[in-house]
Amino acid sequence: MTYATVILNVDDNEGARYVKSRVLRHAGFAVIEAATGQGALDAVSEQSPALVLLDVKLPDISGIEVCRLIKQNPQTSSTLVLQTSAAAVQARDKIRALDGGADSYLTEPVDPAELVANVRALLRLYAAEKALRDADRRKDRFLATLAHELRNPLAPIRNAIELLDPRHGASDAGRADARQIASRQVEHLGRLVDDLLDVSRISHGKIALQMTTLDLRQIVEMAVETSRPVLDAKQQQLTVSNTPGPCHIVGDGIRVAQIISNLLSNSAKYTAAGGAVTLRLEADSDEVAIGVRDNGIGIAPDELPYVFELFMQSRDAVKRADGGLGIGLALVRELAELHGGSVNAYSEGLGKGSEFVVRLPIARAPQADDAPTNNNNMDNETIPRKRRVLIADDNVDSATSLRMLLELEGHEVRVAHDGPSALALAQSFEPHVAILDIGLPGMDGHALAKALRARPATARTQLIALTGYGQERDRQATAEAGFDRHLVKPAPFDEILREIEGTKAD
Repeated sequence: MTYATVILNVDDNEGARYVKSRVLRHAGFAVIEAATGQGALDAVSEQSPALVLLDVKLPDISGIEVCRLIKQNPQTSSTLVLQTSAAAVQARDKIRALDGGADSYLTEPVDPAELVANVRALLRLYAAEKALRDADRRKDRFLATLAHELRNPLAPIRNAIELLDPRHGASDAGRADARQIASRQVEHLGRLVDDLLDVSRISHGKIALQMTTLDLRQIVEMAVETSRPVLDAKQQQLTVSNTPGPCHIVGDGIRVAQIISNLLSNSAKYTAAGGAVTLRLEADSDEVAIGVRDNGIGIAPDELPYVFELFMQSRDAVKRADGGLGIGLALVRELAELHGGSVNAYSEGLGKGSEFVVRLPIARAPQADDAPTNNNNMDNETIPRKRRVLIADDNVDSATSLRMLLELEGHEVRVAHDGPSALALAQSFEPHVAILDIGLPGMDGHALAKALRARPATARTQLIALTGYGQERDRQATAEAGFDRHLVKPAPFDEILREIEGTKAD
């Protein structure tokens, strides 16, 4: 059901007021009336009209003074005021009214079409300003939440670093725990950044789905494995109900797993320690339903329609350390719709848990001859051995820490902090592998890669981009520059090591 925009028509002349009200009602607006200035102020305060059609000459308070009082009150300052007058028609009268806060001014008698056009134009302005104010509030709330979410992992990371300091005398077990803590929190930070990038890609239509025929039961297993640490940390009981036989859809396996793991993570966040979460998979001839139910805090009725809005936060979320950015459920909706599906949220209210159900089109089972072929033409006869590795990164701490790790693995490492120095060093060092940041001073990573490829001594060097830029256009740019691999910071050390040790040493 849609409601007509409310307009307050203020005029002590009953005949003039009747005509203007009739014109506005005929145009589809809801009109309320007042005959005095005080009546106008009371109506604005009590009924919150979007616009006040305000005559200048009123029996108790001047219309210009009424306008000033409306605009001065923080509760009513956004109310539009269209000042009218049959007597004050000089330029100085209009200027006085507009300086007093009026949004526009019309002299009477006014043509009905002109009146309606002015009202509609002001309401468009009102809608645009309201959208900007709402966006600004969401931005401020999001930035505050983002700062909170980014600070949370930094505290345990700092503590873990302290535990690794020899002066504290931590045991081997304590140092191992510290490393695990730091590793988990870095992964958490990485997920936050990935979620933000996913939002950007989807909102700009840049996300590319790798569509294949999937057995959804296997995707459920992947999602459960991803979400298990979050559930186990709060000792929550997860019950999974799968279909008895294969359940096929056409989709991107990674993204469908992301849909399910986001729902599981959301339930874990808003369910108390020791609570219960249920994941069920059901299918009929047309669609498959993925349902996640919990016995957590539930959703307030007034918040239920908005749970999939970007950066939406429950009022309770600000009190919770694990409240998140308000991105996960928005991603669920966008990804479900990209797969031709939908998602709905259900809750009987606060304290009564919640359920989320994703519905996706079902697909025929793949044919037997669709089995994947082995296209691996790589030479797998590489034996881990010492490599010459060049690191180019203007972040000194990042380059130094990576050098230390690689040297502990037995590799010979040289470091440069700008493009020209890296190019000069490569000429004499002749690295097997060059790990290059993109945002280097003097010569960026793309130009450096092209220069290395152009020199005989480094033409066959394995080039790895290790950068904070991770969007599809960034990967395409590194490939065009001659890089063999594109890794996004913070890349797991094991992954960097695999790339290095998979490189032939001449």
